[in-house]
Amino acid sequence: MNSRPHETTGPGAALTLRAVSHAYSRTPALREVSLTVRPGEVVAVTGPSGCGKSTLLHVAAGLLVPQAGSAELLGVDLAGLDETARAVLRRRDVGIVLQYGQLVPDMTLEDNVALPLLLEGGELAASRTAARDALVRVGLERAGQAVPEELSGGQAQRAAIARALITSPKVLLADEPVASLDAVAAQDALELMLSVARRDGGAVVLVTHDNLVAAMADREVRLRDGRVDRESVLR
Repeated sequence: MNSRPHETTGPGAALTLRAVSHAYSRTPALREVSLTVRPGEVVAVTGPSGCGKSTLLHVAAGLLVPQAGSAELLGVDLAGLDETARAVLRRRDVGIVLQYGQLVPDMTLEDNVALPLLLEGGELAASRTAARDALVRVGLERAGQAVPEELSGGQAQRAAIARALITSPKVLLADEPVASLDAVAAQDALELMLSVARRDGGAVVLVTHDNLVAAMADREVRLRDGRVDRESVLR
């Protein structure tokens, strides 16, 4: 098993899931799900609670190794990497926004956002400057020295979006990224996330219950009972 991710250049798919199945104990979460997302494409994954949406996102990010099937991210078979190498691949090329922010509790907001750059050996002052710029883009320029427990749920989610975008990712994976935001903040955050595809040519996968969010995608993939129920081309 490799301890380093391969180079990820080339015109192929950004994300490929092939017949992925996974269960928690005896409860199936995904049943032979296949999905391809290409650079420059925005895909919304929708469906009722418990249908496997979050599990799909965790498999796509290499946070979860499926029990059957395969997942390729930027041309790399994730099963061929150990946990450390998958983390390096995520840190360099993937932005992830999980529900509830998932910020480091004892770090300031500024350092939380700068963390991906710092872990890649970025200089402290430059990384913090980049983090401040990212916080401005999500409307948190006055909260940089706050710690997560001092934030509202919406502020934590906006900070998580800033952290996911700070490395200019080739793939953005977001799980209910604007559920905690009001309408204006949600629209602003969505435009930032969609710019990964529309402006930078990256791939975006949005897990969402919100029909208005899904409508902004190029394609909707609806799950039901762990299977792909239908796919719709939206634009």
